[in-house]
Amino acid sequence: MSSARRVLVIPHVLQEVSLATAVEVCRQLIAHGVVPVLREAEGVVVRDAAPELVSIEWLESESSAADALSGIDVAFAIGGDGTILRAAELVREVAIPIVGVNVGHVGFLAETERDSVAETVTRVLAGDFVVEDLFSLDVRVKRGNEVVFHTWALNEATVEKASRERMLEVVVEVNKRPLESFGCDGVVIATPTGSTAYAFSAGGPVVWPDVEAMLVVPLSAHALFARPLVVSPNVAVAVEILERSSGGGVLWCDGRRTFDLPSGARVVVQRSALPVRLARLNSDSFADRIVNKFDLSVYGWRGPQ
Repeated sequence: MSSARRVLVIPHVLQEVSLATAVEVCRQLIAHGVVPVLREAEGVVVRDAAPELVSIEWLESESSAADALSGIDVAFAIGGDGTILRAAELVREVAIPIVGVNVGHVGFLAETERDSVAETVTRVLAGDFVVEDLFSLDVRVKRGNEVVFHTWALNEATVEKASRERMLEVVVEVNKRPLESFGCDGVVIATPTGSTAYAFSAGGPVVWPDVEAMLVVPLSAHALFARPLVVSPNVAVAVEILERSSGGGVLWCDGRRTFDLPSGARVVVQRSALPVRLARLNSDSFADRIVNKFDLSVYGWRGPQ
């Protein structure tokens, strides 16, 4: 294995524009004397697209994350927000910061665009960035006192109905106290990062990233008080599927990790001790990010007088 500096590259190789951007990132890294490291399946596609990239290394998939990623201090995720979430699955446990290069539509988590790859690589390799720790969620599924599934989420954990034709009957609990039971399509429990994702689409509020909170957003609930809630990140939120709920439900975390929930299952969500680390190169305010990413109109704004 080379003793040169190594950087992880995680592309969305099924998209032509993402593949081309990944090739350019690898070229820029190699030009700086850095070895790009990719998972073998993705690395083969990149190497086929640019056979001259002979110094690419494969990630040692048989090793633990700590061993395979040893010596890697930063990761480039090239695609949209889904690619960044996939990168987080790889590097979260070893605290490697992720640089998001957007080649998708919104790319809310991404820090830079594909047309500034050369500058981005140069700045990242020089350490010209700050690291933002985004808190994530610890998610457990319990049957009685037994934990039957354990995972995590950066954006949201969602309890959804399993059958389209049936309503999901749930009771929501905050810090071991019941709040309300109702029929619904599901319940979203989100972080501030996820407030602009599924929770946003379901009518939840946008939460500034420096506000530490969790959101609880019911989906199509049949109840008078089923409104979005903003709760402390230090509490545990639970969604219990009532026994009368025929058909059970499904747990989705970031739309990537899933588990079938039978009636009587209990999903407990609280703040995780492990954050996801994003590399930030820009000093734009969160308001600017919202305006730019969602292409919002600010016509008529005159600024401070």
